[in-house]
Amino acid sequence: MTHAGKVREVNEDACLALPRRGLWVVADGMGGHDAGDVASRMIVESLSDVQPHENPADFLDEVEDRLLDVNLSLYQTAAASPVVRTIGSTVVALLVMGRHLVIVWAGDSRAYRLRDGSLEKLTIDHSQVELMVQTGELRPDEAESHPLANVITRAVGGTEDLNLDVDLREIRDGDRYLLCSDGLYKDLDEDTLARNLAAGDPDAACHALLETALAGEASDNITAAVIDFSSDGA
Repeated sequence: MTHAGKVREVNEDACLALPRRGLWVVADGMGGHDAGDVASRMIVESLSDVQPHENPADFLDEVEDRLLDVNLSLYQTAAASPVVRTIGSTVVALLVMGRHLVIVWAGDSRAYRLRDGSLEKLTIDHSQVELMVQTGELRPDEAESHPLANVITRAVGGTEDLNLDVDLREIRDGDRYLLCSDGLYKDLDEDTLARNLAAGDPDAACHALLETALAGEASDNITAAVIDFSSDGA
């Protein structure tokens, strides 16, 4: 589910859910109207026709190759523009490979896992404040309110060469995963995220997350994708 929020007129987020192919994606565009929304839409459109692969490595390679192609296209478009600006988007994707999954990301859109009632953040933000936290310049609890909180250090379209982070995880029965843009987690603390993420089936959890975020400031676009796993698959 995705929502423009209560302040912005344009929703620059985009999302994709292809459970039969084992692929979910959240993208958060940047660059303003006619730029950020185009970038995020290009990502989901490029990945929308990824086909199933018997070899997990081929599945991952195709997703990465498509993201690299979008990155180059966005970068070249921005470079050719008379107005100097970045046209880009964060991305976080979840790929199912049997009883394992791979998370692929660039930027500060996140993946979380709810396992046995415990919420864990699985991605590390590519952001200026995250770098400051890692170097000890900033405490984690200071990051969200810092003036540089919206500065990201990596995105699709941000530079000519894109580096994607990849993380492999084993799937356990009962796992629930959340992919989201920063418009969700910046308005909801982890306890609130966990409580709403545990609400009913994935559809109900998405509704609960968005409704809770919209009850607050909701100054940014909000997107959430919730994925459940059982012995029968996702």
